[in-house]
Amino acid sequence: MVNVYHADDSRYDHKTAIRRAGNTGLELPSVSLGLWRHYGSDDPLLDREQVILKAFDNGIFSFDLANNYGKPEIGSAESLFGAIYRRNLKPYRDELVITTKVGFEAGVGPYGHFNSRKAVLQSIDQSLLKMGLDYVDIYYSHRPDPNTSVEETARAFDDVVRSGKALYIGISNYDSAQTKEIVSWFKKLGTPFVVNQVSYNMFNRTAEDDHLLDTMKSLGGGLVAYGPLSEGLLSNRYLKGIPDDFPIHWSNTKTFAKGKEHVVDQLNALQKIAQNRGQSLSEMALSWLLRTPVVTSVIIGTTNVDHLESNIKAGNQTSFTDDELAAIDQILNS
Repeated sequence: MVNVYHADDSRYDHKTAIRRAGNTGLELPSVSLGLWRHYGSDDPLLDREQVILKAFDNGIFSFDLANNYGKPEIGSAESLFGAIYRRNLKPYRDELVITTKVGFEAGVGPYGHFNSRKAVLQSIDQSLLKMGLDYVDIYYSHRPDPNTSVEETARAFDDVVRSGKALYIGISNYDSAQTKEIVSWFKKLGTPFVVNQVSYNMFNRTAEDDHLLDTMKSLGGGLVAYGPLSEGLLSNRYLKGIPDDFPIHWSNTKTFAKGKEHVVDQLNALQKIAQNRGQSLSEMALSWLLRTPVVTSVIIGTTNVDHLESNIKAGNQTSFTDDELAAIDQILNS
């Protein structure tokens, strides 16, 4: 007998906070589930299905993908999600926010990456086919393209929306100046631009230094933070030391500028503040990001149901005292 999935009737009963992206009509759960790592062709489908369905049962209705996510088969994360969607989540399509991206290497040849019109338009068709969808809710430019005009890229994404294949457009890994440039085209075209997704965490505050949060606020959009735990570094796991082969993301390489022992000292100092707040270090790290209204959602990449439920709590405890923020800044700037 085949088990039929029925979503928890209480999934929106204050389990996961919901936040609006700037002054747009888009709303996202404060915590979204990302399928970048460990959701590929070599990963156990039933285990990943359990996490995805548990997320939805707890009010996480946003699932973040890209055309290059998944290993060893590039793009296999979309196929894995598609299988789970078809079997369980299709009746709930109107509730879901499913996102994907184009821009990083996902195929051979000149149109297997970046943001030419050809790459953008053919990639959305491939993504929809793999996921079994008629449209995605947000289609992202995964990174700026140095060799294609911003106008061409913007017009291609605008056409994706006008063809009914995406409801909103987002960008990812765009700095403040790049964001202003492409959004100016979106405004000219009437494209429903909503969010910029960037690497942002306690150790990587480039978004603050670049005034990107202010830029997004002025443009009326939201910021989505990926890597909010710096690949799991901001957790209790590394309080006694960081292994030599720790997989730091390319956007966080400055984290170890003063050495790993210094980072361990910082983690232990942050842990004490988290304990005083009644949180784990990971929970506080997520809460710290969500203290700022322009941060619409943080993307977690867990494959563990217990970690998932712990991270959800962070979206409901986003207030900090001035003393706590000052102490955190002192640690991070040490």
